[in-house]
Amino acid sequence: MTSTPDADERLINARDLALAALHEITPATTVGPPAGYLVEDDGSVSLRFENRLPGYPGWFWTVTVARVEGEEPTVLEAELLPGDGALVAPEWVPWAERLAEYRAHAAELAAQAKAAEVDGDSDDDADDDEADLDDVDLGDEDFLEDRDERQLHAGDVDGVDIDELDDESDEDDSDDDDDSDDDDRDADEEE
Repeated sequence: MTSTPDADERLINARDLALAALHEITPATTVGPPAGYLVEDDGSVSLRFENRLPGYPGWFWTVTVARVEGEEPTVLEAELLPGDGALVAPEWVPWAERLAEYRAHAAELAAQAKAAEVDGDSDDDADDDEADLDDVDLGDEDFLEDRDERQLHAGDVDGVDIDELDDESDEDDSDDDDDSDDDDRDADEEE
């Protein structure tokens, strides 16, 4: 079992050094008053300061300082870290796992719908769920490829056929060219 070493008083009192390091990476208005410290396993000390950045409730500016024997304290790193209860992004879940969970849930709904049908429960919602699941087989590679083609079709964006817009703009350009040719002929005739 390892124990955390006693905190070096010089490191705990190195707040001015920590603030100077923070002011190099963030405006002074974003740094609040001291909010304690944490003694790390290697003997370094992480000094915490309240954060005043909007959108980061529960986060702390943290500056880790250390000292080699006979030397003055020095900054190891300065960063914004979440505290207990801070709002953080959820763990990343690979697509394959999310798809497997979705398929398992779809299979569970299908099983519930079939069980309701066998029990004689003809609830309209159960019938609708079953019909929706029967229409789409999520494991069907053709369905997935067709879906990808529909999503990646270069001609449509939000129901607007881009190719049509290109054709119309080409017609407008040619109309403009014709108009300018007519203007040129009129100018020549006037001379």
